[in-house]
Amino acid sequence: MLDETAAGVFTIAVTPFLPDGALDGDSIDRMTDFYVAKGATGLTLLGIMGEAGKLSHDESLTVVRRVLARTRLPVVVGVSAPGFAAMRALAQDAMAAGAAGVMVAPPASLRNDDQIVGYFQGVAETLGDIPFVLQDFPLVTTVTIPPKVILKVVETCPTCVMLKHEDWPGLEKIAALRRASEAGARRISILCGNGGQFLPEEMDRGADGAMTGFAFPEMMAEVVRLFRAGQRERMHEVFAAYLPLVRYESQPGLGLAVRKHVLWKRGAIAHPTLRKPGAGLTPAAVAEVEAIVARQERRLAQIGAETGA
Repeated sequence: MLDETAAGVFTIAVTPFLPDGALDGDSIDRMTDFYVAKGATGLTLLGIMGEAGKLSHDESLTVVRRVLARTRLPVVVGVSAPGFAAMRALAQDAMAAGAAGVMVAPPASLRNDDQIVGYFQGVAETLGDIPFVLQDFPLVTTVTIPPKVILKVVETCPTCVMLKHEDWPGLEKIAALRRASEAGARRISILCGNGGQFLPEEMDRGADGAMTGFAFPEMMAEVVRLFRAGQRERMHEVFAAYLPLVRYESQPGLGLAVRKHVLWKRGAIAHPTLRKPGAGLTPAAVAEVEAIVARQERRLAQIGAETGA
């Protein structure tokens, strides 16, 4: 079961599709093996970048069961839904299949701190003893959650064991939460998103690792490893080699297409298909991505990085 000690890299998985938009089961297997080989310590399925909103309940379960049949890594399943009934159904089915926990984002309808706290108290009641991750991604959800509100959720909801931190700017939020833990508040795991754009600084501020889907997950695993080893300069050298692609992949509205293209080129999935509505990359964008990856490989060779790339 997921708990407050979770750390490392929980890679946010894409959802592979065939060219006609059907689920690609063989690519789910390949993708899972790829993430494991590249250093993931856990996987997160059916997140925003996993096109969760485009899947039916049955399709969501198909993805969860196929991944869990392929790996023993802890798996977190996104179960955000407009209502608690659908959330409960998917969460219970995912846990029955062997998931370690679930992830929940706040709905855009929440307007103040009390509503946010009340919502997650309702989530905790709905999920029972299922451990959950609070997904804090205001760029997409439009819900801003201050540290004091997160601390109130943590205080009143014992099954909230992790924050998926994607606020931006958000480094001060991590620091505030860690100061509160040092002062006696319950310490939960903090894994960070945003494509890994600020991972070195987030680790410095007290994060436990990453929960995001950058197409070179081995970079995140290496950054975490080097941080823990006290090799800060080496950590920044490795991170800098990948930063141009991190930046390009982080474009709102285009990032998933970039990520799937790179994963396809790396052999992790058989097709770069996005389920409709969703478009692929133009030839100009493909050329830009491939030029960035080529420069990345040259830079890694120059610094002698051995990250599995």
